[in-house]
Amino acid sequence: MSTGIFTVIALVAFIAGVSWAYSKQRKPEFDAASRIPLEDQSENIP
Repeated sequence: MSTGIFTVIALVAFIAGVSWAYSKQRKPEFDAASRIPLEDQSENIP
């Protein structure tokens, strides 16, 4: 019985994480994070 409850909790947590990641409100932040490796880091080095 407890394994079934754990499975349901894990499934709900997974669905919540996926819906958070694909939310339209998060898109600008993820777009900015995706550009970080492409930015010129040489100007930040002292």
